[in-house]
Amino acid sequence: MNRFLSKTVQAIPPSGIRKFFDLVAQTEGVISLGVGEPDFATPWHITETACYSLEKGETMYTSNQGLPELREEIAAYQKRHIGVEYSPVDEILVTIGVSEAVDLAVRALLEPGDEVLVPEPSYVSYCPEVTLAYGTPVPLPTYHGDQYRLRPDVLEKYITPKSKILVLPYPSNPTGGIMNYDDLKALVDIIIKNDLIVISDEIYSELTYYGKHVSIASFPGMRDRTIVMNGFSKAFAMTGWRVGYACGHPEIIAAMTKIHQYMIMCAPIMGQKAAIEALRHGEEEMRRMVDSYNYRRKIILSGLAGIGLDCFEPQGAFYCFPSIAISGMNSEVFCEKLLHEEQVAVVPGNAFGSNGDGFIRCCYAASIGNIEQAIERMGHFLRRHAYD
Repeated sequence: MNRFLSKTVQAIPPSGIRKFFDLVAQTEGVISLGVGEPDFATPWHITETACYSLEKGETMYTSNQGLPELREEIAAYQKRHIGVEYSPVDEILVTIGVSEAVDLAVRALLEPGDEVLVPEPSYVSYCPEVTLAYGTPVPLPTYHGDQYRLRPDVLEKYITPKSKILVLPYPSNPTGGIMNYDDLKALVDIIIKNDLIVISDEIYSELTYYGKHVSIASFPGMRDRTIVMNGFSKAFAMTGWRVGYACGHPEIIAAMTKIHQYMIMCAPIMGQKAAIEALRHGEEEMRRMVDSYNYRRKIILSGLAGIGLDCFEPQGAFYCFPSIAISGMNSEVFCEKLLHEEQVAVVPGNAFGSNGDGFIRCCYAASIGNIEQAIERMGHFLRRHAYD
């Protein structure tokens, strides 16, 4: 059947995360620090709102852009969260998570051969989505020693006449790195000079542990050339609800909506109703969850240091990205051996780009007991294998 399949699709490797978790599913008694998902249930008042909407018979399509009242709440939230105003009428689109928003943006913006600059290590979907839109992903290396911040000299080095989009995925999955005000300010002139559009994936923006998250859209000259993307999965513990959104220039949002209306029609109404409740009344619980992640962050950092794994202190998201250099193994071998010998699941760093090799991603959105037991088992593993 291969002759019927798209060569573009055949050339894309399977997700490095999913490939690894096929192995996890076959192993009993696993402690997982692998899945990037809150271990909290969605707060009940949010779930109850969705249940009540179903009881009232609210099961119909919505506007392609999403419920007007949800877009109004998103506009109000973005104003207080990042200090940027968007019109709910034509500058906000509700999507099936941020992943759909990224897909819509690259398809709306790219011509065949256009280049998209993607800092790596980064989330696994960006480059395949660019490829599927017939663009060319261009990885920008970021480094442990820089806390995985994108340096302006690296950005300038990789820009060509074909460069069209810069992805800014901060706080970062998988590294936990952030870009602060000064880091972003150093990029602004380069972006404007080279006439780039920015996709700013801010799904972890609420999970920032030192100071307040800064969006590049808030800088002079950047609002209209930035598409800000966020959602409800991480901060509000709503991964399975699949509700995200994009905010940006009305012409870009209109182009994205055109694709969305043919492909999806609209996000499910019950998820949109839940999202309205989350934005109106969910911030207190969100802050409690973030405080809990921060506490777990300190526990896992201390534990990793105690077993000899070097890890910079992540300042956002809920991931650590320690070096496994003392093991002498590459990332995939380390993760497979750790899974089979100690029943601990972490993700190989090279799943997030080639310069992630030699590192592993550990998610601390797990219970404290599981974190501590996983660290203990990893310590046993390293005592057997360090410097083999």
